[in-house]
Amino acid sequence: MSAAAIRTGAINLGQGFPDEDGPIEVLEAAREAISQGMNQYPPGRGVPDLLLAISEHQQRFYGLDVDPATEVIVTAGATEALTATLLALIDSPDDEVVVFEPYYDSYAAAVALAGARLRTVPLRRPGFQPDLEVLAASVTDRTRIILVNDPHNPTGVVFTPEVQAVLVRLAHEHDAIIVTDEVYEHLTFTQPHVPIATLPGAAERTLTISSAGKTFSTTGWKIGWIHGPADLITAVLTVKQYLTYVNGSAFQPAIAVGLRMPDSFFTDAAATLARKHDILGAGLNAAGFDVIAPQGGYFTVADATALGGADASAFCRALPEVAGVAAIPLSAFVSPEHQATTPDSCGSLRASA
Repeated sequence: MSAAAIRTGAINLGQGFPDEDGPIEVLEAAREAISQGMNQYPPGRGVPDLLLAISEHQQRFYGLDVDPATEVIVTAGATEALTATLLALIDSPDDEVVVFEPYYDSYAAAVALAGARLRTVPLRRPGFQPDLEVLAASVTDRTRIILVNDPHNPTGVVFTPEVQAVLVRLAHEHDAIIVTDEVYEHLTFTQPHVPIATLPGAAERTLTISSAGKTFSTTGWKIGWIHGPADLITAVLTVKQYLTYVNGSAFQPAIAVGLRMPDSFFTDAAATLARKHDILGAGLNAAGFDVIAPQGGYFTVADATALGGADASAFCRALPEVAGVAAIPLSAFVSPEHQATTPDSCGSLRASA
């Protein structure tokens, strides 16, 4: 869809990157790091000041105690953190990874690369919360990892405390590891973000992933991180060193500056994006779409059934030519065998333009 947007000159509301640069303090810190010679390999775990800043951030916002020396790794974005985790922790072709569906497209690829089986739990309209009985039936003794994206891409849902509690209970019952993708943690609109690792009994079996790209509008820097129990982090590091080895030497101290910015920066970022969602949603409603208002993240889901868009894929492929806008069909985030049961009249549009 991005290629179609370029070809037609359409507004690209399909790809999740911002249209503006991040805060000047962060950009200037990167320039300063380059001028000071931070242009060679950083330490394998990451620049110590960024590791410390991540630890401080988790304590400041969530009350989590994270040892920067043993419980954090800086990665080439959240995608590498996720891939390295799956490669490190999958032990057998019989291992299963449970995900909510629709899911961010790299999840299925990373699970396949690790040699595990993908097991999906559907999220259905209107609320996109999972059926707890279906969730409980999907997590078994074969489940090695429960992978949770919260706030969720592409639906924009924030999972309820009840869902989070069930996830922790199931992980304990079946000796599974919870891996959370929290890249939109500072972009929630209806309630503060609550990491699963803060729940009773969760931290000991939870690996938490986030990144700077979405929070600081620096997606091209590819600075992410993962934290959790030291033994699990060491396993992830063992794999990560054979993927990118290290990355973003000059960008790491800049992101440390970002993570220490005042609370007002983070609240303003969420409020600004919420206003953009409101504008997008109002325009879509006026155009005849049925809009599912997101609770967080970059994307708004809109149903085109009333406009004759019974097939979301065909509708989105025609949209750049017809309306000068690119969107992504929700079915693109669903396993092929489940696409027939997905409401294929829905598409996701980015509100950060």
